[in-house]
Amino acid sequence: MLVIVFVATLIRSTLGFGEALIAVPLLCLRLPVTVAAPLAVLVSIVIAGVIVVQDWQHVEFHSAIGLILASLPGIPLGVLLLARGNQHVVKCILGVLIIAFSLYSLTARTTLNHSRIHRGWLLGCGFFSGLLGGAYGMNGPPLAIYGALQKWSPQHFRATLQGYFLPASLVGLVGYATLGLWRAPVPRYFFLSLPAVAVSTLLGRSLNRRMKGQSFLRFVYIGLIVVGSVLVVQVIAR
Repeated sequence: MLVIVFVATLIRSTLGFGEALIAVPLLCLRLPVTVAAPLAVLVSIVIAGVIVVQDWQHVEFHSAIGLILASLPGIPLGVLLLARGNQHVVKCILGVLIIAFSLYSLTARTTLNHSRIHRGWLLGCGFFSGLLGGAYGMNGPPLAIYGALQKWSPQHFRATLQGYFLPASLVGLVGYATLGLWRAPVPRYFFLSLPAVAVSTLLGRSLNRRMKGQSFLRFVYIGLIVVGSVLVVQVIAR
C-alpha cells in the first residue's frame, strides 16, 4: 500500500496530475473501494495543500478560480452520465481524443501562442473537468491540457492545478462523509501513509524544479497519452 501511495504521490507532485488512475485501482487490489476512494481523496488534499502553501506565489489564481467555476455545471452532468450513460463508449471516446490531442501536440511543428488562447478554452476545459470528475473522479486531463496550452512553467503548472484540486478534493471528502464512508480504517491507513506522502511530495517538488519548458510539456503530453491509453485498455479488457 505504501509503495502505491508513494508512486502516485510522486507523479502528482512532479507533474501536478496523473495519480488518479494509479492510486485508486491499485489500492482497490488491497483495500475495499469504500476505504481506497476516501483514502485517495485525503492524500490528494494533503498533496494539494502542501503544494499551495509552499508555492502559492506560482498559482495562477485567476485561472484556478475560473476553472473551478466552469467545472460546477459539469459535475451534476457527470453524475448523470455515470448513472445513465454508456460508460464504456464514453471512456473509449475520451481516451482516443486525449491520445490524438497529445500526439498532435508532441509532433506539430507549430504550437498555440499564449496570447491566442481564447477564454473558451478555460470554460471548456473547466466544464469537462467537472464532467469527468463527476462521472469518473478524473478531473486532471482537461486541466493538464489547458495548462499545457497556456505554456505555464512547470512550477506554475504544478501549483495552479493544485489550486483547483484542493477545493475539489475537500468537496469530495464532504461527499464521502455524507455517504457514511468515513470509517475507522480510513484515518488509520491515512496516518500510516503520511511518511510516504511527505517524502514523495518533497521529491516531486525537487524534480519539478529541475524541469524546463518544452521538456516538461513533453512529459505532460506523454502522461496524457498514458491516461488515454489506460482508458482505452479498460474498455477493451471488459
